[in-house]
Amino acid sequence: MPIYLDHNATTPIAPGVLDAMLPFLREQYGNPSSSYALGRTAKDAVATARSHVAALIGAKPDEIIFTSGGTEANNIAIRGSIEPNGSKRSIITSTVEHPATDEPCDLLAQEGYAVHRIKVGGDGRIDIDEARRTIRNGVGLVTMIYAQNETGVLQPVAEIAAAAREHGALMHIDAAQAVGKIAVDVRALDIDLLSIAGHKLYAPKGIGVLYVRHGVRTQSVLRGAGQESGRRPGTENVASIVGLGEACRLAAERLHDGNTAQMMTLTHALFARLRHAIPDILLTGHPTARLPNTLNVLCPGVSGRAVLEACPQVMASTGSACHANREEASAILRAMGIPEHKALGAVRLSLGATTTARDIDDAADALAEAWRKCVAGTARAS
Repeated sequence: MPIYLDHNATTPIAPGVLDAMLPFLREQYGNPSSSYALGRTAKDAVATARSHVAALIGAKPDEIIFTSGGTEANNIAIRGSIEPNGSKRSIITSTVEHPATDEPCDLLAQEGYAVHRIKVGGDGRIDIDEARRTIRNGVGLVTMIYAQNETGVLQPVAEIAAAAREHGALMHIDAAQAVGKIAVDVRALDIDLLSIAGHKLYAPKGIGVLYVRHGVRTQSVLRGAGQESGRRPGTENVASIVGLGEACRLAAERLHDGNTAQMMTLTHALFARLRHAIPDILLTGHPTARLPNTLNVLCPGVSGRAVLEACPQVMASTGSACHANREEASAILRAMGIPEHKALGAVRLSLGATTTARDIDDAADALAEAWRKCVAGTARAS
């Protein structure tokens, strides 16, 4: 029976989420901008979903903007919050960002903005003192990933946000991997902008959110009608918005019921079994400042890709890229100072809401057996 341990890549749509969506894919197909009953029903459903998303992150409903996903939310936050002719033409980010942040920053760099990427240490976290030294007057935006998608490492965003506010810079966080897995409160973090990707928390693909604090101005990166307070034109994807709202409501219940602690227990158990079965296996990233569901481990002496290919019953991922039969280690791990030959052994295992203790035991046994086969094959080849 396959074991899915790649929930950081995407999650299945939760049964309750699908149930909430189905009426809006069938009989309740109205356009929220229409004034008759069918349209009003759709408009009310979008408003309810907006309130559920807001409640999960401690925001107000009118601070929630629905987008096509985390990538669009990041683009609006990064490209839409910088004033084209303003005096603040510097952007601060890190060396461990997702492409959905890194690429918009690169685009602004091509347009003449100064982009400074703060390095991380061996634990995957930025040096807060360096962040404070770097964030100065003239910085318009600080954009950081909250939970790194490959390692699960959490950045000290509240401290970074405080430095940004001191110098009048906006603070955006890409929270695609964090929301739904840990408690996220935009007021406590004191941030201006936050991105959510629905398919990371049991909602459909193709739906996301940008939180925009009251008083923060953003320009749409699209042109069209005036939906979503003019920040994201286009007829609303009602069914998926309803699904995301329900997913956020369910996530709030899971967090209240202690799901984070349960997930952490399973993750610790998985690493303990792997460490017992695979000598010298290493955990990447900070040992405690991390998502409760994510393990990025370095398999000694072999490629992580080879281990997963020898273990088809476990669905997981590596951070490496393969080009013309040549593997290239994860840029994120290399940014952490991990040597290429070690970084090639990376395997990311990310648990989900339905992962069981039996899954953990079976996955650990299968991965260990696959590692032993790869080591033996390498020995024979040499």
